[in-house]
Amino acid sequence: MEKKIKVLNLYAGIGGNRKLWKNVDVTAVELDKNIAKIYQDFFPNDKVVIADAHQYLLEHFEEFDFIWSSPPCPSHSRFRKGFSMNVGAKAIYPDMKLYEEILLLQGYFKGDWVVENVISWYDPLIEPQTLQRHYFWSNLELPEKHFENDTIRLTGGRNEPQKEQIKRLQNKLGFDLEGYRGNKRTMLRNCVKPELGEYIFNQSKLTTK
Repeated sequence: MEKKIKVLNLYAGIGGNRKLWKNVDVTAVELDKNIAKIYQDFFPNDKVVIADAHQYLLEHFEEFDFIWSSPPCPSHSRFRKGFSMNVGAKAIYPDMKLYEEILLLQGYFKGDWVVENVISWYDPLIEPQTLQRHYFWSNLELPEKHFENDTIRLTGGRNEPQKEQIKRLQNKLGFDLEGYRGNKRTMLRNCVKPELGEYIFNQSKLTTK
C-alpha cells in the first residue's frame, strides 16, 4: 500500500487549496471554530486543529513531508491599500509573519513547502513565483500555467447581489455552504482555486503524477 504524504495545511479556511489533493494524510490548522467545523465536514478524514497556525508551524514543522501556508493577506493587499483606503480604512503595518514563515521554511524545513499570499502593494522582500492572482514562495519550481480567473470580485459591478456572488463562487470552487453560518462570501473569496492547489501540490516529487 502506497504511503500517504503527511501534509500540514496552515490557515486552512474551508480547504480550497486542499480539495483535489490525493494520497494525503492532512493536518489542517484553522483558528476560527466555525470555519474549522465546515472544513471538517468537507474533509472528514483530515485532522483539524483549532489553533494559531503561526505558532503551530514553529512547534510542529519537523513532523511533516509537505507544508502549505496561506497567512492572512489584508495587510499586503493592493485592494485594501487602494480601494479600502479611499473609503475610510486606516494605514496598518504589513504583517511580517508572512516573511517569518518563509524564512523558517527556507532555513529549517527538509520537506517540500509552499507559502501563498496575494500580489502585494509593495515590492516583495523575498522574490516569489506568480500564478493566477497569487504570489507563491516555495522550494518547488512552479512552471507557468494559465488558470481561469476565479473572479472573486464582483462581476456584475457593485450592484451584483451578495447572494448571486456567493452562488457564483460556490459553483466555481465546488463548495456548497448552504446551511452554514458565517460570512460565506469571505470564506469563498479566501479559497485558492482547487485546480491551482492541485497543480502546485503535484509539482512535488513526493506525489505520484
